Amino acid sequence: MFSTALENLDLGAKGLWFPIIISIALFLTLCFIPKQKMNIVEIYIIFCIVAFFTWLSDGIVLRVFDLIDLGAPDKPGLGDILSYTFIPPSLACIFLCFLDSRNKWILMVLFTAISFVIEVGMESAGYMDTNNWFKYATLIFYLITFAFLLPLQLKIIRQR
Repeated sequence: MFSTALENLDLGAKGLWFPIIISIALFLTLCFIPKQKMNIVEIYIIFCIVAFFTWLSDGIVLRVFDLIDLGAPDKPGLGDILSYTFIPPSLACIFLCFLDSRNKWILMVLFTAISFVIEVGMESAGYMDTNNWFKYATLIFYLITFAFLLPLQLKIIRQR
């Protein structure tokens, strides 16, 4: 049983080091940055919602349409778990911790670029394969997420 669990973690995946390092770095950054614009409850709610929607989009969109493969395509491994559970939620919370009306567009461009660089890094490390679809389309998704969806989500949470 334990050997099966270890085997399913896909610890021998090419480029596994990249999502591990990025996940740890982003989560530690989130833990230690000043939280003047968000409280811990808002961070917790945003983190959980973004992680949920990341896993949901993986299960429904990415796997059904076979848009990307992380690690071994036939099994979810440690890199998948870390990539979906920590990278997008940490980025979202860090973004919202610094967001205000004066710097919204600068932060939106910066975090879109960071997200895209992480995506390209995962591909370059050999951990992610986009299955030959137009990877620059994700830039549009990142822009929409950072410009509208995350600020709207925080606004809705604060209205309660």
